[in-house]
Amino acid sequence: MAITQAMCTSFKVELLTATHNFTNSSGHTFKLALFTNAATLGASTTAYSTSNEASGTGYSAGGNTLTNVTPTSGGTTAFTDFDDTSFTSSTITARGALIYNSSQSDKAVVVLDFGSDKSSTSGTFSVIFPTPDASNAIIRIA
Repeated sequence: MAITQAMCTSFKVELLTATHNFTNSSGHTFKLALFTNAATLGASTTAYSTSNEASGTGYSAGGNTLTNVTPTSGGTTAFTDFDDTSFTSSTITARGALIYNSSQSDKAVVVLDFGSDKSSTSGTFSVIFPTPDASNAIIRIA
């Protein structure tokens, strides 16, 4: 089993069919769910599933709702990003995460690989997103 960081292939197709809308007023809800090292997630992931989802104090199935940064561009690259998210007073171990659109049948967007198991023990488990620019944003289309 493995988690491989990737923009999901189904998401790329769904962009061309206007399935996802990242503007703040769209009514679309994007969430981040945490997964253990037993999960298999990657470019072929098409939707959120509870299979091998992390669990523990301070974490609820489905994860946190994300606040997205309004899409924009820099040079010839379009991008969007999300505000950092935290699970407070938590005891969690996770190897990666899935960003998905819960308002569109839980369709997968991006798989994040943390590189190793990350844990919190009666503390805050935070996911810190990169700088939202054309070189670093979590979702970039060049």
